[in-house]
Parts: sequence; structure tokens; C-alpha cells
Amino acid sequence: MTKQVLLVDDDPPVREALGQSLELAGLKPVLAGSYIAAKDHVTPGFDGVIVTDIRMPGKDGFALLEFAQQVDADLPVILLTGEADIPMAVRGISSGAFDFLEKPCAPQDLLAVVEKALNTRALVLENRRLKHQLETGDAAARLLFGQSRQAEELRTRVRTVARASAEVLITGDPGTGTSKVAEVIHLLSGAAMRPFQKLGAASATPDSLRAAFDRAEGGSIFVDEVAALSPAAQFALLDLLDNATGERVLAGTYCDLEQELAQGKFNPDLFYKLDVMRVRIPALRERTEDIPVLFRHYVAIACEQAALPQPEITPEVLSRLMAQDWPGNARSLMNAAMRFAMGLSETGPVENLGLAEQMAHVERSLLIEALKKARGQATEAAQALKLPRKTFYDKLTRHGIRAEVYR
Repeated sequence: MTKQVLLVDDDPPVREALGQSLELAGLKPVLAGSYIAAKDHVTPGFDGVIVTDIRMPGKDGFALLEFAQQVDADLPVILLTGEADIPMAVRGISSGAFDFLEKPCAPQDLLAVVEKALNTRALVLENRRLKHQLETGDAAARLLFGQSRQAEELRTRVRTVARASAEVLITGDPGTGTSKVAEVIHLLSGAAMRPFQKLGAASATPDSLRAAFDRAEGGSIFVDEVAALSPAAQFALLDLLDNATGERVLAGTYCDLEQELAQGKFNPDLFYKLDVMRVRIPALRERTEDIPVLFRHYVAIACEQAALPQPEITPEVLSRLMAQDWPGNARSLMNAAMRFAMGLSETGPVENLGLAEQMAHVERSLLIEALKKARGQATEAAQALKLPRKTFYDKLTRHGIRAEVYR
């Protein structure tokens, strides 16, 4: 989540004090003493929020609000106001300001409003990224979701192998989506306008393999769980590859084919024929930061298909999802999203969690309970838990907890 806060106030002691409160909470304040000093930071790429005093020499906070809205209509601007300026601040809200705070404001009040604005900003930016991927991205960007390093490496690898014409072995744990990756490789390849054939290896016969090659007409053939091919089908596929007229085989497997080969269960010539280029799909346990992106995507699809309104996906729900193990990977997460969309389950089962995950759940529960007792006052909750304020806010951020929810 973005942590940038542009803080604008012409009073140096006030500016420094508020900036220190933001910094202690783990945020990244950028301090400015005037409209002129602040406007240079408000660019189309600015991913934070603005906190600005209304009354300043020269152009005031309303001028900065108007300028920010011209740069980005969804950029949250929080107004700081003296007691006499409250009616003016209310008018600012009607003009598009996110919220206003009366000076002098307590640090916990400032942080509560800023955190709410940052969460809103983060959601807007994430939705923009996804929309941009859907509208302008290639097939890898549109169909292979995730913003982790592993997800980006997967997209890069898929684009690389797509440009080649050799066979591809697609590996990964159950539920990671070998079929989807094979489809993306086909869509990015030079054969994208030709047919894409799918074939389940367990039921494949020499005749069905030949028929798939005939229908492909120089396109791509995805053989799902290639390790399940019968010996006769393996020999037939090898022969078809040796005599192919442009057709390309993309073989998916959740098994260790090298182990199958060592045990004499898989034809060695076929293995080496298929193992020209490899794409390994990372499991969800390797990229937990992608779980919120994938879950929101799956919930949106489920709601659209069932004509249901989209339910709110709270940070608590996402935190719980990220703490779970997903042996079924994307398939399991998709099922959980469907149940969530239909109101049948919040996040799915949480059995068999490891010690670290269980401890995380306990810590999260204690933080929430302290906030409930303190009616959302973070400072009071931190004192009750005997934690330094910065440590407390770090833990809230890590668990995706917003103090203002419990007020």
C-alpha cells in the first residue's frame, strides 16, 4: 500500500509536528510550506494523499485542492482548518475534499483520517492497474494476474517461450493453472490466429491425438497432465511430433516427469522431445502478496456470472486469506471466492495451519480486541498491549487492520 503523504502548512512548528506523527506511524511525509512548494509534488504519478492547511499566504488550500483534482480527480485531499474555518471546510468537502480536520488535531485523529485516505487511494490505484492490464496489456498481462516478482517473472518467461516454435513443458503444483498458461503462450505466439486444441492425457488415445493434430492445422495442442498418457499414446504422440507440419505441443504436468522417466513410466524419447523449453508456475505459497489481487478478480467474475452485487472485501478477509495454506492454489482460491460472492463462506477452511500462521492469527485477534476495547483509539490500544506506538502501527499494517473501523 502507498505510504506517501504530502503535508502542506505554512506554520513550521505545526508542519514539523504533524510530519513527525506521520513518520512515527511508518508513513512517508513530504513537507511543504506553500502552494508553490507543494504543487510540484502533485504529478500524474503521485501515488499518495494530500493533507493541506486551508489558510496560507498566496494561493490557499482550496487552490491546491482544485489543482490536485485537475491532475487526478481521485486524489484524496484532507483539509486542515481552524475553528472559524469549519463552514469553509464543509464547503470544501462538497467541492471534492476527502475530509477535514480541525486544528490543533491529535495525532491519532490525523492518522485515522490519513490511513482511511491511503486505503482509498491504494484501492483506486489497484483498480486502475487491473483496468489498464485488461484494456491495453497483452495476453500475459490480461490473463496472468499478480503483482509479485514471481508473477512478473512468469509473464516474462511466457512471453519468451511464446516467440519460439519449440515444444514447451509447463510445470507447477495442482491448481496453478497449466491450461491457462498454455493458452497465453498460444495467444502470444505466431500461431495465435490458428486453432488451440486441448486434450486430457488420461483419456487420450492414438486416434484422438491424431485427430487433435489434424484440427490444430499448424496451431497449438495442449496436452493436460501429460504424465497420464498411456504407453501407446506416448508412442503415438512421439510419432506425431516427428512428423508434425507446424503443430506445436504444449504439455502440462503436476508430476515430476524426470522421476516418472527414472521409474520407467514415461517414454524417454518423448520426454526429451517435449522438454525443449520449460515454464514453471509458482504456487500461491511462494507469492502470498498476489492472493488479494487474485481473490478480488475471482469474486468479480463470480458476481458477474451470477448477477450478484459485489460484497465488500475487507482487509480482515484478505489477511485471513493470506495466512492460509492453499494446496489447491488458484483453483482453491477461485472456489473460496465463489462461496464468498454467494455469501456461503467468508474465506474458506483454515485447518492445518502451521505454527507461524496460527501465531499470526492470535496476534491479529489480540490487536483487534484491543482496538475494540479502545473504541478504535490506536494510542490507547497500543498502551493496553504495552507496545510502542510505531510497533503497534507496524503490526496493524502487516495484518491489514484499520483502527477507524472499530470506532
